[in-house]
Amino acid sequence: MPDVRDPHGSLRRALWIGGAQWSGKTTVAELIARKHGLTVYHYDYHDARGHQDRRIARRVALGEPVEDPTPDHVWSDRSPEEMAAETLAGFPVRFEWALDDLRALFTGRPAIAEGWGLRPELVAPLLDSPRRMVVLVPTEDFRQHQLRTLPRAGTLDVPVTDPARSQANRLARDRLVAEDAARNARRLGIRVIEVDGTLDAVAVAAEVAECFAPYLGAPTAA
Repeated sequence: MPDVRDPHGSLRRALWIGGAQWSGKTTVAELIARKHGLTVYHYDYHDARGHQDRRIARRVALGEPVEDPTPDHVWSDRSPEEMAAETLAGFPVRFEWALDDLRALFTGRPAIAEGWGLRPELVAPLLDSPRRMVVLVPTEDFRQHQLRTLPRAGTLDVPVTDPARSQANRLARDRLVAEDAARNARRLGIRVIEVDGTLDAVAVAAEVAECFAPYLGAPTAA
């Protein structure tokens, strides 16, 4: 591990679940944590809420508008390729904010950090072994299943002029970002699990836990 500030050892001990939207990262992390008595850090929750002040402060420092861009600008006015490029370019800054959250933790056992912004190319320099990270990506069939069954996946909960175009852009962007995560993970020797729906969440969690096995110890009592 490089010389990264880690006052409580939380980064050194962490286990990481990255990957694509709608691949079951949160559910898998919580199943493993419950079984093994671990703490889970939910990247998406902090990124959408706790980091907003830092996001605004960064815009001020860069001389950018303080207000969030309009929903139409975010979801309708650009191509999926432009949206994906912007998302990927923003991940390194957002990752540093997540590391600050994790630095504040002290747990005697590893914390599991999960979220799509925990990119393999960003996490890899922190790892003493590639077994500390797993990347989950859905197959296209499973992605479509999630869109049909998860309300938050199947629609954008923001006011846009063209909902159909915005949702199509969102899905295309997510595919590109997922492909990038899988490609970088494989390049770095990090395990990629394609979630296709043939295994339920408990079975996928068991597969991830097998990768993490050297760091988990015995399961806690039910």
